[in-house]
Amino acid sequence: MITHRPHGIEHPYATSPDQRVPVLPLIGEPVRLGVIVGADITRVVCEWDGTELELEPVKANSADTAALAGGEGHLSAAQAGALGGDGGWSVTTPPITTPTRYRFHTYTTDELTSPAASIAAETSPMAPAAAIDAAGEVSEWFEVAPASWGSDGGEVLGGGDRVRGVEWLRSANGVHRARFVLPLAAGDRLVGFGERYDALDQRGRQLDAVVFEQYKSQGVHGRTYLPMPFAHVVGSDWGFHVRTSRRTWYSSDDHALTVEVELGDEAMVDLGIYEGDATAVLKQFLDEVGRAEELPDWVFKLWASGNEWNTQELVMGRMDAHRDLAIPVGAVVIEAWSDEEGITIWRDARYEVTADGSAHKAADFEYRADGAWPDPKAMVDELHARDIKVILWQIPLQKTEFSTGQVAADAEAMVRDGHAVLESDGKAYHNRGWWFPKALMPDLSVQRTRDWWTEKRRYLVEDLDVDGFKTDGGEHAWGHDLRYADGKLGAEGNNLFPVHYAHTFGDLLRSAGKAPVTFSRAGFTGSQAHGIFWAGDEDSTWEAFRSSITAGLTAASCGIVYWGWDLAGFSGPIPDAELYLRAAAASVFLPIMQYHSEFNHHQLPLRDRTPWHVAETTGDDRVIPLFRQYAVLRERLIPYLTEQTARAIATDRPLMRPLFFDHPADEEIWNHPHQYKLGDDLLINPVLEPGATTWTTYLPAGDWIDAWTGEPVTGGAEVTREVPLEVVPVYAKAERWPDLAGVFS
Repeated sequence: MITHRPHGIEHPYATSPDQRVPVLPLIGEPVRLGVIVGADITRVVCEWDGTELELEPVKANSADTAALAGGEGHLSAAQAGALGGDGGWSVTTPPITTPTRYRFHTYTTDELTSPAASIAAETSPMAPAAAIDAAGEVSEWFEVAPASWGSDGGEVLGGGDRVRGVEWLRSANGVHRARFVLPLAAGDRLVGFGERYDALDQRGRQLDAVVFEQYKSQGVHGRTYLPMPFAHVVGSDWGFHVRTSRRTWYSSDDHALTVEVELGDEAMVDLGIYEGDATAVLKQFLDEVGRAEELPDWVFKLWASGNEWNTQELVMGRMDAHRDLAIPVGAVVIEAWSDEEGITIWRDARYEVTADGSAHKAADFEYRADGAWPDPKAMVDELHARDIKVILWQIPLQKTEFSTGQVAADAEAMVRDGHAVLESDGKAYHNRGWWFPKALMPDLSVQRTRDWWTEKRRYLVEDLDVDGFKTDGGEHAWGHDLRYADGKLGAEGNNLFPVHYAHTFGDLLRSAGKAPVTFSRAGFTGSQAHGIFWAGDEDSTWEAFRSSITAGLTAASCGIVYWGWDLAGFSGPIPDAELYLRAAAASVFLPIMQYHSEFNHHQLPLRDRTPWHVAETTGDDRVIPLFRQYAVLRERLIPYLTEQTARAIATDRPLMRPLFFDHPADEEIWNHPHQYKLGDDLLINPVLEPGATTWTTYLPAGDWIDAWTGEPVTGGAEVTREVPLEVVPVYAKAERWPDLAGVFS
């Protein structure tokens, strides 16, 4: 079999061995053509523009293989192999100047020396038998038309005089992209583009906006789960929004920002320009795309979870430990509750399979006394009695590797009844990514599938009284020509999938009379209106700590109000006590405070991020009392967080607020990019380096109070204070201090 896909698997940052590179070449540019063939093939030839090109076997590119596999992870090796990790065959063509057709021929022997000879061998009744046996396959024809940039081709709507140097990338097949320049002043800063981990100010960097699951080290790779084609131009006081869900690219220098936009059938770019300071810009943007709604104040309490808390006994044991150690906790996120096949039924439950894939009711299930979850309803009730809310994990995929049981019936119904995202040929799309490979994906672009998907989970909310869902994943749609039921193709619809996903589960909760508490990592423009977000997968390192704070500030600049991270990281060995406690202290002053730990196959030593396990592992007896102190402080902070969140939503001034919102003319703030305001009245400066005994904070002009000493401090200068582990530098506005002093006493 000859496998050649011009677009490959459409991983946005890596090429697969069966791909054409580039997919859309420029006139005068050579093209690399790749194929994957059977192990018995000894020769591959490409017919290209009337010539024969010999392909050579190649090893897989190690960087691409790692990217295709999702980096380090327990499924990465298997998925790398499934995606062509052993390599293939490739050839680089001469420069292409006109539209060209090409196809491939394979051979199992060198007896036949040309495609013409192989075709003759296949078709001539007089051809020798040995020659017929030697000939392999002939692929279908492929076409490629080179493109070039020019000044004619389409229209930019909006932008006015700010838009310069418009160009259009066109080929014989149409117009594919637009490119234009937005001039920048010398001191302008670029902030936004969704959640970004590498820098607050993106001036001078190259980036794009495409939803992607970068498994850890997002700050190194410059990739994000939650991009947006929106940014502030701080200094000249304006902002912009490329009104598209297609992929966009950005680069900037001393003079300008260059924007490139993928186009659809229409050669048109819709560009919004917003004039005014950062708050005015954000308000205009959110007026278009939607803004957050107020959630109940329990979301501000400590959230606790561990992927390996996979039984009722373990969950209750962890919550018992919180109680016994007097460490307040407000929500438990239960990840490993289901069979991890359909993510709808508690593991070990007894029930009858609904052969047509219809939803179960709570009364359909029996729970074994000796099972993993002997009584989920009683567990939820007990947790509620302790004032602990319950969040259940979800993934927007349907496994397909099972031939019997409910998951198989659901997969069959999903395809049969038209609820799956489709490939261009009308067949169901199977996930090409490294996590849950080959799974089906529900088409949540339309209400009928949203209803079908959530009806299977309704009993969890209405009968078991679950309070919310961790809407994990959402980055699994790869393919420019995928088909969605709302009429969009993949190039336009893929980035919107996580928005639909969180919206779908929020609506389920609303329909049962509950607040729409969803907890997502992926998103795009429009996600502002749908629940809570966290920064995704990260190691337990100081670097990850710093990049996560940056992620929160950039997300907030784009209108994400409820945001947090897995404090001190969730992956790898247990963090040392200093990193854990510094991260916990900082998380007290983030919109969401939560800890989590990654699946580690239940191997010893455990990797739980509970404070008592960190204390035991590190041997540091400061961990439990200090973590308790932070959690108690967080409880006292809830009234302030509730008040300030309502104000943030009403005014569009972020809750976790970069300093340029309040002090745009103060250039010194850019030398302190990890400082931020929490609401109107508190300035936070997390300790982000190991071994620190003092920490310097820049206080903008005004009168401030050191929240830990109650001493006044004059702004407009740096101030250095001692930072023992129980202290994260916090400064309050002097005029608000009488109302806040009790929080810190």
